[in-house]
Formats: sequence, C-alpha cells, structure tokens
Amino acid sequence: MNNVLFEIGERIYIGKEGRKKIISVLGRINYADLTPNAKSELPYVCEKIVLANEQKFVKYFNEALPVTPRLHSLELIPGIGKTYLKIILDEREKRPFTSFEDINKRVGIKDVAKLLTKRIIEELQGNTRIFLFVKR
Repeated sequence: MNNVLFEIGERIYIGKEGRKKIISVLGRINYADLTPNAKSELPYVCEKIVLANEQKFVKYFNEALPVTPRLHSLELIPGIGKTYLKIILDEREKRPFTSFEDINKRVGIKDVAKLLTKRIIEELQGNTRIFLFVKR
C-alpha cells in the first residue's frame, strides 16, 4: 500500500477486514494534532457530512431534550437562544420538522447545516463540556 493517494473529504474504511488504503489504525487523532491544512478543510468536510445526514440532524431538532432545568440541548447549537428555542419547541409540537429548509421556513434559522457544523467543530476542538454529536 505504498504511494496511496487520498482525496480531501474521502471516506476511508478502517475496519479490520478489507482495508484498501489503510494498513493499520493507531488510534484517534485529536483536533490539536491535525495539520493546519486539515483544520482549514474540516468545516467544509464536516458540513458535507451534515448535509448528507440531514434526516439524522432534523430528527435531533424534533427529539432534543433539556440538559438541565435551565438549559435545553438545542441552545448549545450556536445561534439558538431562548427566542429560537421557544419557536422550535412550539413548531415541532404542531408537527415534526422534515428538512433543514422546513426548519428555516418555520423557525427562521438560516443555514442550519452551518450552525450544526460549527457546534461539531467546537466539540472536536474540545471547547465544550457537553457533547451532542461527537464522542469524547
């Protein structure tokens, strides 16, 4: 497997059997250990993943619960404060959200995928106490 080329954003299989581009996995890499180029590409790749998994994240908006009596998990997403939280909770009670566009139309939040991406990057950086989308 010498001279293997990787594309930015390419999905690489790392399971035990049938690896095509990876010889072995030494462990997880921390955000701090990424190259500057990898750090600059990460938001674009992460947003691409969020968009590809839109229904999973829409489901999160439909089912998210409070973390504490004073803090709802939706408020941990950048750009969502008490005002948007109330609108989201009211709207999802009427009927579940079906897409990011539906959230935008009914709640008024633009670029839902970008906000989710921003939260995921914060979690990858380790800048949060509560993890919604990334394993510690």
